[in-house]
Amino acid sequence: MRFLLLMCADDTTPAPDDLPGCAEWQDGLAARDKLVTTVGLHPPRTASTLRVRGDEVLMTDGPFAETKEQMGGFAMIEAASQEEAREIAATHPWARIGFIEVRQVL
Repeated sequence: MRFLLLMCADDTTPAPDDLPGCAEWQDGLAARDKLVTTVGLHPPRTASTLRVRGDEVLMTDGPFAETKEQMGGFAMIEAASQEEAREIAATHPWARIGFIEVRQVL
């Protein structure tokens, strides 16, 4: 089964590239064939949000919601169960400074 690990924190959390241990975490999962991909994201201020209502496209700059917490990246993993996915997420260095939402992919 595939699971999405959403790496979240507030805007004072360092970028994933600056967090020691991330590369080793990725390498360890890749060696066990558990890692599908990881991706970091630019800050929410660079986002665009759009909606289509009828025939009109409504677009705004920025994230869809005002919040202190934001998603900084994600990892897609392979795991046999949600329990294993949670165990994998708990070993990510990001869990020590932010939080990780674990969601199974449909």
